[in-house]
Amino acid sequence: MLPVASILQPIEDVANSVLEFFAVDMALGFGIAIIVLTFVTRIVILPLSIRQIKSMRALQAYSPQIKEINERYKDDPQRKQRELMAFYKENQINPLASCFPLLLQLPVFFALFQLLRSEEFKAEVNAYGNDFLFIPDLTENLNDAPTAIFVTMIALYFVTMVASMAISAAQAEGAQRILLFALPVIFTPFILTFPVGLVLYWITTNVWTIGQQYAVKTFWPAPPVATVEEVKATKAPPPPPRKKKKRR
Repeated sequence: MLPVASILQPIEDVANSVLEFFAVDMALGFGIAIIVLTFVTRIVILPLSIRQIKSMRALQAYSPQIKEINERYKDDPQRKQRELMAFYKENQINPLASCFPLLLQLPVFFALFQLLRSEEFKAEVNAYGNDFLFIPDLTENLNDAPTAIFVTMIALYFVTMVASMAISAAQAEGAQRILLFALPVIFTPFILTFPVGLVLYWITTNVWTIGQQYAVKTFWPAPPVATVEEVKATKAPPPPPRKKKKRR
């Protein structure tokens, strides 16, 4: 099996090229370059994000039927799961769609992680300036940063992460909703050993998610959710039973 570093090498090379272009060639600095890399990544996966939004809209539109299935088979979890899967398949709904954009960002995230930890890239960042705004060193691990930087970055990460997940969770159902609310808490201990530049990337992608969801809510509002009674009322009545012909 190939090591993860080898698998991610092409993505790491692309990320490195993007960072060098904006930081060195455009003389914007590596802080701005990391933010631009985040925007480029989110633009690339935008088509999938649109599919995610459509799937979430479908979940909202069919929420009365989904709740009815949950209630009808609440004492039989296996039957409930089968019925829900059949309902999702019939109506072309992917309940896991909201996780795909996050999963697709992970290769870029890990590639940037490898870059910021490599001695060659650190030397390049130091040569062209490794500070950004209030951050003195983008390559420094967060837990080694000054206390003020540590607290500020943790607060920015947690607030933006919770806000972005809360918007997504408002459109999710069941276990997926719980998972989205739990992710900020689960990830927080891990970022303590990440380079500050990587935390900056994560904060930026959270801000993008918040802006994207706000734009969707403003320009593509959710459809009104019908009640179970309204859904039943719109269904055509079953055909009358066929009369049996009498034998002569």
